[in-house]
Amino acid sequence: MKITPKKVNLFMLLKLPLGYLSGMRVLSISKDEAVVKIKHKWMNQNPFKSMFWAAQGMAAEMSTGVLVMKAIEDSNRKVSMLVTKQDAVFYKKATGKIMFTCNGGVEVIKAIQKSIKTNEGQVVVLSSEGVNEDGIIVSKFNFEWSLKVKA
Repeated sequence: MKITPKKVNLFMLLKLPLGYLSGMRVLSISKDEAVVKIKHKWMNQNPFKSMFWAAQGMAAEMSTGVLVMKAIEDSNRKVSMLVTKQDAVFYKKATGKIMFTCNGGVEVIKAIQKSIKTNEGQVVVLSSEGVNEDGIIVSKFNFEWSLKVKA
């Protein structure tokens, strides 16, 4: 599958229905950056009238994961990918549209190139910040991805 926002969103509908039903959508993907939006609504709310932390985490992980998928596609190699660690900080209630952006594409490309060269697994930590419609950061997630080129 060619990694484009439209194809990832269709894949989500078929294979990650909870993500799709939550309103999560990939808006853009480049070799450097990915942007995913999610809107606060009944399906993803918590009892405190804001977005449930796990819905935010799902969108944040998607913004990092599609960058990894794009780098794997561009490498023309088979690469295993797995989240091995995650942490988050929450700054403000998440309401309205939240945009999660990850700018770690270059680090992913370097990790895959190093795995190709050394035939060893590599770890890359990717951050994704969630920003509301007023431009205020509501949360920040860090995902540790383990990448290994398959023989």
